Amino acid sequence: MNQIAPPLLQAIDLKKHYSVKKGMFAGMQQVKALDGVSFTLERGKTLAVVGESGCGKSTLGRLLTMIEQPTSGQLYFQGQDLLTPDVTAEKLRRQKIQIVFQNPYASLNPRKKVGQILEEPLLINSRLSSAERREKALEMMAKVGLKTEHYLRYPHMFSGGQRQRIAIARGLMLNPDVVIADEPVSALDVSVRAQVLNLMMDLQQELGLSYVFISHDLSVVEHIADEVMVMYLGRCVEQGSKQAVFNHPRHPYTQALLSATPRLDHAMRRERIRLTGELPSPINPPPGCAFNARCRYAFSRCMTAQPQLTPYGDQLIACFAVEQEDLAVSESLAVV
Repeated sequence: MNQIAPPLLQAIDLKKHYSVKKGMFAGMQQVKALDGVSFTLERGKTLAVVGESGCGKSTLGRLLTMIEQPTSGQLYFQGQDLLTPDVTAEKLRRQKIQIVFQNPYASLNPRKKVGQILEEPLLINSRLSSAERREKALEMMAKVGLKTEHYLRYPHMFSGGQRQRIAIARGLMLNPDVVIADEPVSALDVSVRAQVLNLMMDLQQELGLSYVFISHDLSVVEHIADEVMVMYLGRCVEQGSKQAVFNHPRHPYTQALLSATPRLDHAMRRERIRLTGELPSPINPPPGCAFNARCRYAFSRCMTAQPQLTPYGDQLIACFAVEQEDLAVSESLAVV
């Protein structure tokens, strides 16, 4: 009997809580930066994680690459536990999951030449000779559209788009299966963004990469994603295929985000939904649904209970208003 292969990357109820002191005389309080996020990522696919600043997107990226340890939860790579404190799991994490940071101006060491920057992961994690490391670095430079003469240049001698190509090349030096792309084009000019995005998609097709693509720009996400996870204040509020989320958003927060996305095609423009109020403080979130103060559909239950992700067709949605809507439709169909 054939066994079903485990997903490439699987996160189960990942949480990251920080202890902070609010004021000189106040006690320690918990900030729930990430409060129970689960997903699966298949080989060659892109999961986009979207939401406002402060929703926990970058925290999730740091947990997936083990820059930080989760407070609780589980993380598996092809069925192997990555949170096990042993040498094998640590080596697997370093080699198979890499990250490309948001700002190419800050993520590259200005005192090292491009060749040194690219060879450093190999120097630490492999036994390749100097000549072999150089050959692999030049090969990767060619893949990302850099020239041989760039090998001996410093980062300050490149444009923003070229620096991000260097950062992408560095992330691919250990032949990872998963790349965490944390806002990889937000610091770039609009004219350069498409070039970098197309490069990432070409590399994905050529190397079979899987991306966790963190972004607040839904127009970028629509271009590159296969699956979309919408986050709000540390929790996932809607998750589904790109087509389902973009064509039929059901959570009020997702609807508001998509309504603010510019569209050239007049037929595809949505009625603008303006969110009132501020993003709640993660130190003192409101009771019930965290979105209740900004939601146009909120009712009494939203003020006291926290909705859980529930399947609705091809989407997972955490919203009592959607639950009510589906119940009303079901009852009307039963009457007919």
